[in-house]
Amino acid sequence: RHRGVEKIKHMTISTQKRILVAGDVMLDRYWFGEVNRISPEAPVPIVRVERREERLGGAANVARNAVALGVETSLLGVIGEDEAGRNVESLLKEVGICSYLNHDPSISTIIKLRVIGRQQQLIRIDFEEKPTEQILQDKLSRFNGLVADHDVIVLSDYAKGSLVNVATMIAHAKQLGKYVLVDPKG
Repeated sequence: RHRGVEKIKHMTISTQKRILVAGDVMLDRYWFGEVNRISPEAPVPIVRVERREERLGGAANVARNAVALGVETSLLGVIGEDEAGRNVESLLKEVGICSYLNHDPSISTIIKLRVIGRQQQLIRIDFEEKPTEQILQDKLSRFNGLVADHDVIVLSDYAKGSLVNVATMIAHAKQLGKYVLVDPKG
């Protein structure tokens, strides 16, 4: 496994190429803890949380992986105007991803919360809402403005509602001669 990471570090990828990742942006939360007993309320383990982590999820993770390979990367997606959205933006800034996120005040940022006890995932709790039509139209307009400045377009669809205009996006990118990669959920 370690050798694979070293190979990736030594790969030569042209930093002159620019990638635009568009799709469902998420925040992955992990709560780690010990399990020492079962709840008296129901036959479920009680996890005493000892450590928490947050990571970029969904299309934001795809963008993070591209940056890790040394490629200049932009991210287009939708987040809520909330604490999770601010955390996503902060994590994007930390790793050097150019952020083009539309803020939808009527939804919460998508969160995938995983509770882990004794090195085993016990439950995943999803918080998600579909973006409003107005925000999706704004995102499509922004996409149309950004696509010309990028060489490769990656559409990362997790079926959360932010890529409802995917056929239009593909057509526009192809019309401009861009490479288009699509990772569909369905």
